Amino acid sequence: MKKSFVILLIALLVILPIFANGVSEEANEAKTENASETVIWGPNTFGENVKYDPDVEINNGEPITLDYWIWTDDALFTSIMEDYSAVHPNVTINVISNPYTDYWTKLPLMLKGDKGPALFNIHNAFEDNFMNYAAAYDIDINEIKADFDRVEAHEKNGKVNYIDIGLMTSSVYYNKDLWTAAGLTDADIPTTWDEFREVAKKLTIWDGNKLVQAGLNINGCVATDIIMGLNYQKGQTMFSKDGKTCILDNDVEKENLQMAYDWYNVDKVGSEDFGDNGFDSFGQGLSAMTLGWGWRGRYIEYFFPEMNFDVFQIPTFDDNPVGIDRVNAEACFGVNKNASPEQQAVAQDVVRFYLANDTLQKRFNTYMNTYPTKKSIQEDADILSVKACNVLAQNADQYVYPGAMPQTVEDNCNICAQNIFYNGMSIEAALKICQDTINDDLLGTDFVAVENQFVNSDKFTY
Repeated sequence: MKKSFVILLIALLVILPIFANGVSEEANEAKTENASETVIWGPNTFGENVKYDPDVEINNGEPITLDYWIWTDDALFTSIMEDYSAVHPNVTINVISNPYTDYWTKLPLMLKGDKGPALFNIHNAFEDNFMNYAAAYDIDINEIKADFDRVEAHEKNGKVNYIDIGLMTSSVYYNKDLWTAAGLTDADIPTTWDEFREVAKKLTIWDGNKLVQAGLNINGCVATDIIMGLNYQKGQTMFSKDGKTCILDNDVEKENLQMAYDWYNVDKVGSEDFGDNGFDSFGQGLSAMTLGWGWRGRYIEYFFPEMNFDVFQIPTFDDNPVGIDRVNAEACFGVNKNASPEQQAVAQDVVRFYLANDTLQKRFNTYMNTYPTKKSIQEDADILSVKACNVLAQNADQYVYPGAMPQTVEDNCNICAQNIFYNGMSIEAALKICQDTINDDLLGTDFVAVENQFVNSDKFTY
């Protein structure tokens, strides 16, 4: 009886719309048409290596309640927890959303005691805030590695406290209507930065001294899309060989920042004064191209639903880059080691249920515009219909994951960009201040970069 109820419920859940998930209407229609064929649990255990048996009673079938903390995307995570409770009706999971700005100060305070949430969402930039309170997953790490890529980055003593489940990187977003109006076709999509500069010029419109249409707008994205990633194309790391020291003050970073500076000040394809946020200007049709990570696609689809845009892989300096760019990831849940043994057991079961389930992994990644680390769904048609996912899928192993970098890295790279583009500071001075400040902050952390795990790390310059 329980299985029949669950199968019916899941068939209904499959056709529910997911907020701004980036999946095409055709893909959603196909899912609806095939809903009767979609069985998440099935009559038996599911999962290829990490397996889950829905018939095993949890907490001896006795009622139990636990809290799960998140900071965003309530509908997505609520649906996942509802799916779990549909299999185990005796388990109630309260999904509690917190403001992002408060989350990382409130969460560690709650995790210290026995009143904190048994489950909580993780952002790897704030790893130091929660790692002391996160229990290791109660799953054989070899099973996890067999199902998921990039597990090694989080492995400690043969265990993981969390893993990455969705990857994201920088890509070029372009307005297809402005592209066509400039006489450009698919054949003009640039693969090198030199070609990119020429395309940006063709997309730029000036009326005398007034910039009417920016061919390129990088306002607000210099840190994440230039400073923290393009270095890998030339084989330059962000951190020292032991992974403990930031080394942004180097010739490659200076060259890359000079290139970006010249886009505005030599090529005149944009301006630091042409809107504070490059993506808003892009969404409004004022800028023809911008740089952005996968979540930006969902942002555009939600706030600018009529926009006709597409995405292509970020250019490289030549045809043989060491790496293409940096990749970062959305993470799986954390389990609170200070929760009661009964709550921990349920939380661990939720993690296993989630990791074993291809449908939920696909739901998460299409919603988040992230490319899945779960190998079984990487070639799924719905995944590849998400523009940013399709770009990353083309060369997924050529992107470098430097590790769970503390937030100070991105914060100070943003300050570096502001100093160069707005405060008149030289590139050399801005990079030195950026590097020194980051290294002061890293002294109080356990951060160690994992750039050496990259497939071409033997070609790196440290």
